[in-house]
Amino acid sequence: MAIRPILYYPHPTLKTTSAAVAPCDPATQAVAQDLLDTLAASPGVALAAPQIGYALRVIVVDVSRKNGEQGHGLIVLINPVILVLEGPKILREGCLSVPDYTGNVLRHEQAVVEGITLDGRVVTLSTSGFEALAFQHEVDHLNGLLFLDRIQSLSTDLFRRKTSG
Repeated sequence: MAIRPILYYPHPTLKTTSAAVAPCDPATQAVAQDLLDTLAASPGVALAAPQIGYALRVIVVDVSRKNGEQGHGLIVLINPVILVLEGPKILREGCLSVPDYTGNVLRHEQAVVEGITLDGRVVTLSTSGFEALAFQHEVDHLNGLLFLDRIQSLSTDLFRRKTSG
């Protein structure tokens, strides 16, 4: 469909709880395609619909875009939920919607995620490592949360990205 601009914090859509959608709805399919097109044109590995202006429960994740990562490949999930989290760990995290900063965030090494595919199948994915982090991050977006909301201390755990040049 189209490459959409990625919204930046503090855009209000990023702080909105997203609505559940029907996978067979043509509007859902169009949002999913916009997410796929926008992800393909970005340096990121995952996107949620609120990041491109839709307060809808749709995400795309493809950690294989990052060197050395495997995961499940390109995944589109509608109405995803995280069923299980295991192995809490503080990790450095960034976001396409907060491009100038990274931060130390409590996430989990393993996550079991359930959602609906574009063809209407319910899938359950066991994820680990970087892919588990990506799913946790994107589901947070659907709940109006940014990694900034999970930082314990802005004075010690938030870092300005280094710019090249």
